[in-house]
Amino acid sequence: MGATAAGILFIGSLILVLAAVHVPLGDHMYRTFTSRRHWRAERLIYRIVGVDPDAEQVWSVYARSVLAFSAVSVLALYGLQRLQGHLMLSLGFGGVDPDIAWNTAISFVTNTNWQAYSGEATMGHLAQMAGLAVQNFVSAAVGIAVAMAFVRGLARRKTGELGNFWVDLTRAVTRVLLPIAAVAAVVLVAGGAIQNFADPHTVTTLTGGEQTITGGPVASQEAIKELGTNGGGFYNANSAHPFENPTAWTNWIEILLILLIPFSLPRTFGRMVGDKRQGGAIVAVMGVLALLSVVALNTAQLAHHGTVPESVTAASEGTEARFGISNSATFAAATTLTSTGAVDSFHDSYTSLGGAVTMLNMMVGEVAPGGVGSGLYGMLILAIITVFVAGLMVGRTPEYLGKRIGAREIKLASMYFLVTPMIVLVGTGIAMAFETPRASMLNAGPHGLSEVLYAFTSAANNNGSAFAGLTAATTFYDVALGLAMAFGRFLPIVLALALAGSLARQTPVPVSAGTLPTHRPQFVGLVAGVTLILVALTFFPALALGPLPEGIH
Repeated sequence: MGATAAGILFIGSLILVLAAVHVPLGDHMYRTFTSRRHWRAERLIYRIVGVDPDAEQVWSVYARSVLAFSAVSVLALYGLQRLQGHLMLSLGFGGVDPDIAWNTAISFVTNTNWQAYSGEATMGHLAQMAGLAVQNFVSAAVGIAVAMAFVRGLARRKTGELGNFWVDLTRAVTRVLLPIAAVAAVVLVAGGAIQNFADPHTVTTLTGGEQTITGGPVASQEAIKELGTNGGGFYNANSAHPFENPTAWTNWIEILLILLIPFSLPRTFGRMVGDKRQGGAIVAVMGVLALLSVVALNTAQLAHHGTVPESVTAASEGTEARFGISNSATFAAATTLTSTGAVDSFHDSYTSLGGAVTMLNMMVGEVAPGGVGSGLYGMLILAIITVFVAGLMVGRTPEYLGKRIGAREIKLASMYFLVTPMIVLVGTGIAMAFETPRASMLNAGPHGLSEVLYAFTSAANNNGSAFAGLTAATTFYDVALGLAMAFGRFLPIVLALALAGSLARQTPVPVSAGTLPTHRPQFVGLVAGVTLILVALTFFPALALGPLPEGIH
């Protein structure tokens, strides 16, 4: 079987399994977040936290709960890293430096999980498990919780209540993330991923001779990583490391885990608003954009011009031989489309156009299907913008799911869309304006700019992957990228919740002959088109200075 045919089979099998799982998993999450019954273990959590699980919150209280929980998480994770040398299971590592500890705490709490350090040489088992792995769960759960609150804003009428953040957070962990991660960890162990507590100073004979290896809870963290959108793993080599991703079929499993929940949440949305066709339209938009990305990235890597790529029939530099070029490109598309950030190949070594596609995936807002939860509410906000644009075209007040999109709603939606590009472009501009951050670039010219642009795009969109030619373990990048992660996570969340609260208070608008149908193929194409046009208008000048001229050259 040729490489192209194998790549098509790889992608096709993923699509079939995702289509099969979409309905049952989406329905399970619908039941999870609409049930009035609390599990006994969940009630214990509510008593410890001191909240009434049956009391609902208006958007401002919900947002304060998100911010308070995240602030406490940052402080706890920062403290755990700084005190690591005095705690058990430190493996002999001392406390993490302040700037790295700050960057890592913000990174994992914002679900970015950017790692400016080598995991196996910096973090002990306690910090990895009690700190980073816990945040893999709860930061992903925060995204799901905000998505459910936003959907309630669309589904409810004449009320300011959007649910209870603490209930949504707890159920996302106990009923969704934990069960899937437990099963996935067993599957990865069966595939060869290690699960132990080996001493980092143990010398073990591998096939090539004697090497020092670091053991650890890799299989479980890898499963959490793929579900919880982790940019880094236990090992610095991430999913290219044979201890984390041993074979081609575990590579397939990890891509499936990356896409599983984000592609199923639109079904949950359709059930919650009482019209499954609406969920089908949203997942169709996600699918169209994702397929375009996968095809574009595979094409860029398999058919790139140049003497060496043409002689070996593809651009193979930076690609793990166990997975092959096509499957590595598909992994790269999946991780940058979903704000996962895990890598099984070296994005910095991708072709210029291949690297541009990975950046575009993030610049779209990571909504195809996007991060766990954040992809859904991001896509719904893009649908609202699309409805507004369509309303302007026909001279009619726009409506979405019976809700009028007035001045307040479109202002909030517009600010949501503009926050991340502003962070990316301003951050990149500042970095390129000063000599110290420019000195961190491995390459000069367009590719050096691409390294910096990729870093801020990844941070602001809470992705976590990188063009690794950039030396980001400096005070400037630790602080600047940490701020980009924080603002890129929490400003959009607050704006999304404010928009949800505004929509929830409205009186339903009856459907009329002039109402734009939002469940038909025409709407799917319109949302996809508006998304691509908005991104092109926003980021094309920056891309024209980085990967595009590099490709032409």
